[in-house]
Amino acid sequence: MTLRIEAADLWHISIRLKGSFETSFGVELDREAIVIRVRADTLAGWGECVAGAYPGYSYETARTAWHVLGDFLLPAVLGVSISGAAELPSLVQRIRGHPLAKAGLEMALWDLFGHAQGKSLSLLLGGVRDRVPVGVSVGIQPDAPALLGAVHAYLGHGYRRVKIKIRPGADLDRVQALREAFPILPLQVDANSAYELKDAGIFEAMDDLNLLLIEQPLAEDDILDHVRLQALLKTRLCLDETILTGRHALQAIEAKACGVINIKAARVGGFTEAVHIHDLCRARGVPVWCGGMLETGIGRAANLALASLPGFVLPGDISASERYYAEDLAYPLFTLNSDSTIDVPSAPGLGIEVDPRAVERFSLRHAELRASAKGPI
Repeated sequence: MTLRIEAADLWHISIRLKGSFETSFGVELDREAIVIRVRADTLAGWGECVAGAYPGYSYETARTAWHVLGDFLLPAVLGVSISGAAELPSLVQRIRGHPLAKAGLEMALWDLFGHAQGKSLSLLLGGVRDRVPVGVSVGIQPDAPALLGAVHAYLGHGYRRVKIKIRPGADLDRVQALREAFPILPLQVDANSAYELKDAGIFEAMDDLNLLLIEQPLAEDDILDHVRLQALLKTRLCLDETILTGRHALQAIEAKACGVINIKAARVGGFTEAVHIHDLCRARGVPVWCGGMLETGIGRAANLALASLPGFVLPGDISASERYYAEDLAYPLFTLNSDSTIDVPSAPGLGIEVDPRAVERFSLRHAELRASAKGPI
């Protein structure tokens, strides 16, 4: 099946989170993102570029993504007839970097072709589950008692795996307090590159706390020091920001820099590369799990589809819709099952209905692009 991409829309949105979310990068209260819609004939596909307001996790921001999508990525596909979303990487290979922007566009194309073929994204990607295990990610809290209270509340909601964000000065004491309070809780920590190898003693002190993994403790561009740190620990390191391509994943595995990889389709430029990394890790016996980026229901549906692949054997950061937003952009909302799973959408494409009125309500600006003009109108 071939579709000619005739038009596209971009919305720069800002949505207030239900509560502030703090990581080692800073505090986030309002989530910015780019919502993308591509159109072919009577069909439309939706995507979400997760680049936010601040270049912390990534050098990309919503404003840079707006520029790159509108001036380079969308002009590369408008007026072009393509037979599948997996063709996008070759169409934009001359555009260096900007994986979050590329992933948002590719998501919209996967949704479009899912509708055209009457198949869910999970089915198109090779998913094998109709529900996936999920956990909750807890931002940095003011102190250990506040963290214990937050975790207790999430366990009450039904989550069975907890990840906490850490940074220097808010780390070992928090983890020790949690483990003492919840001796058998599946627990992992995420440093978002906040430490250096000289801080290895902090992680060695965590090594007997029965953690599932320690995520991205060191710099995102430093595989060598992760090799050195992993050699000191029996707890598996997990790489996130370091892994941008399958090549990075292969190098990290062969160098023994980690024992687990967090796959975010946004970080690696889309689902085509995400599936490639999944396949590579599965062939080498390396477990993977699906990370999250505070997505709306658009991106959350896509993450659930990705996490349905067989190699995703650890719970993902794909919380229920109510976790972050009082009002979402897409329906149905995702709810937590009693076994700490969320159902994978089975309808065509992303398996959701986007509410255009909600998109407009949270929109800071909108642009429409057409194949004839290949530019904003």
